[in-house]
Amino acid sequence: MANLIAYYSRAGENYWAGSMKTLAKGNTARVAEYIQQAVGGDLFELETVRAYDPAYMACIEEAKAELRENARPELKALPRSLDSYDTVFLGYPNWWGTCPMCVFTFLQSFDFAGKRIIPFCTNEGSGMGRSERDIAAACPGATVERGLSVLGHESERAQATVAVWAKRFA
Repeated sequence: MANLIAYYSRAGENYWAGSMKTLAKGNTARVAEYIQQAVGGDLFELETVRAYDPAYMACIEEAKAELRENARPELKALPRSLDSYDTVFLGYPNWWGTCPMCVFTFLQSFDFAGKRIIPFCTNEGSGMGRSERDIAAACPGATVERGLSVLGHESERAQATVAVWAKRFA
């Protein structure tokens, strides 16, 4: 069985080590690629139909409103099936202590019973937050492993760390 590496990532203006920085590639996308290089698998980027505001501060306010509303933003696409995957590496930035709501759109689109979900997130100091518990609650019957938290501003230099972590699940 193969690995799926599904992730939501934000390029453009991001909070970065105490200030704002414009990123050509989102931190979570970079970490997802490191996982693929380390253990193989199919990459699948979660993309919302309605884009978030390009200004970071406005984006996180949108994310806070979605969290309050328990929204499920529509995704541009979903994998056809997860049948050929027994392990799903799931990546996201930590927004307001958990996954962006579009990640829950993905999770609630499939039955993850019997699958292993391995979360990873990028953040600037908030770690995994409650995301692991929230993923487990959204995916009854799945095994949710302990995730990896990567500081966004360190993501460019985290390839070795990510590889060691990912290989534990191979």
